[in-house]
Parts: sequence; structure tokens; C-alpha cells
Amino acid sequence: MNVNRLKYIIIEDNEVEALMLQVFAQEHKTLVYAGTFTNALDGLNAIIALQPDLVFLDIEMPMGSGLELLRSVKNKVPLAVFVSSHGEFALEGYELAAFDFILKPATEERFHQTILRIEEYWEMKQKATAYTIHFEKEIITIKQGHEQLRIPLQEIIYMEAMGDYTKLFTTHARYMTLMALSQFMEQLPSDHFSRIHRSFAVANSKIKKLGTDEISVEGYTLPIGKTYRKTIKSLLI
Repeated sequence: MNVNRLKYIIIEDNEVEALMLQVFAQEHKTLVYAGTFTNALDGLNAIIALQPDLVFLDIEMPMGSGLELLRSVKNKVPLAVFVSSHGEFALEGYELAAFDFILKPATEERFHQTILRIEEYWEMKQKATAYTIHFEKEIITIKQGHEQLRIPLQEIIYMEAMGDYTKLFTTHARYMTLMALSQFMEQLPSDHFSRIHRSFAVANSKIKKLGTDEISVEGYTLPIGKTYRKTIKSLLI
């Protein structure tokens, strides 16, 4: 995968857990270690001085919480991943545009999944700056340089919010567009697509199975947000 290397730091007061994250990260050649910091104040100073691409941080730390820290510097951190035992703060973390929330104890497999998503996002984000997108009745046209890709709406399986970007999953490929998911959804026919989570929207016709907390669409399993459950259930009646 052609991804520019990502400079990362760890903000974690537990020495063992910080070292574990560093060991996991060593398996990924795209990640460049820039330091570990054991409290929120040192973490803040490191973000300002080092300008990392990626920050792994805990919630509860000395001299301030990870949530407060990210809130104060979120425009300076391209990618943030919370690693915490406090799952009740996951929603607040995502509202601060955190890329992911890993529940402790972190496993190598879970860490690996996060990094693969980050690498894919980073690569597609680099390409997205060259994309323009045009919506027609049944077609989305994505223009990259002199090339134009015409994507029928019926080929869209689902969309994932990634900050100011929307990642588009189709039957043939994936695309990153420089448009927030809420804006993207405004351009699509509301009877064809539905929001199922703050981070996901799906094509209604691609829904295969509805579970308690997740939904199946064309081989993908996606989470359902509590506020969207009733709407999604009505689509299957």
C-alpha cells in the first residue's frame, strides 16, 4: 500500500500499556514512533512541538483527561485513537472526531484492525484532495484529474463518515470523497439510503439482516446507533 509514513505518539500514564502499544506498532512499517508521554500536559506540549499525524491516548491521566486534551487540540491532530478501559466515553470520543476507540486491554488483532483502517484512510485522503464529485439522478460522477468515474447509485453498498470525508463502498471499489457524510446524504434520494449510525449510512436495497446492535449489508456487518434503530427496523417491515 502506498502510504506516507505516519509519525505517532503515545499519551499513556501506564508504562506497561504504553510499551504494549509501541510493540504492536512496530509491526507496521507505516508508523514512526516519536515518543511516549505520561500526562496530559506533556502530551499537549508534545503535540504542539512534534505535530504528530497520529496520537494514541488514554482517557484518565494525570493533569487532565484525554478528552479534554483532544478537545483543546483537535484541529492540530489529524488522527486520534483512544485506548481506554472506560467504554462509556466512546461516544464522546467519537464526537471529538476520534478515529477509533479501543477498549482495554488492547489486543494485537484489534490494534492491527485499527491501523489497517488508518492506512487505507490516509492513502485515500491523499487522493481525495484531487477529487471532485457531481450528483445526478441515478449517477455519481467522481472526477480525478482528467479521469471521470461514473458510479450508478445502485452500486453503492454503504458509506462511512471520516471527519470531513466520506468513504464510499461500492460493489467494485472504494472511494474517498472530500465531503462530510451529512452533506453527502443530502444529495442522495432519501428513499434509497438511510443513516444507521453517526458514522454509517447504507443503501436500503442492500440490507440483508437486522440484528440487535448490527446490520448486514452485502457481506458487511455494521453497527446500528440507538437513535436509528426504529427507522431501520421500519425498512424491513
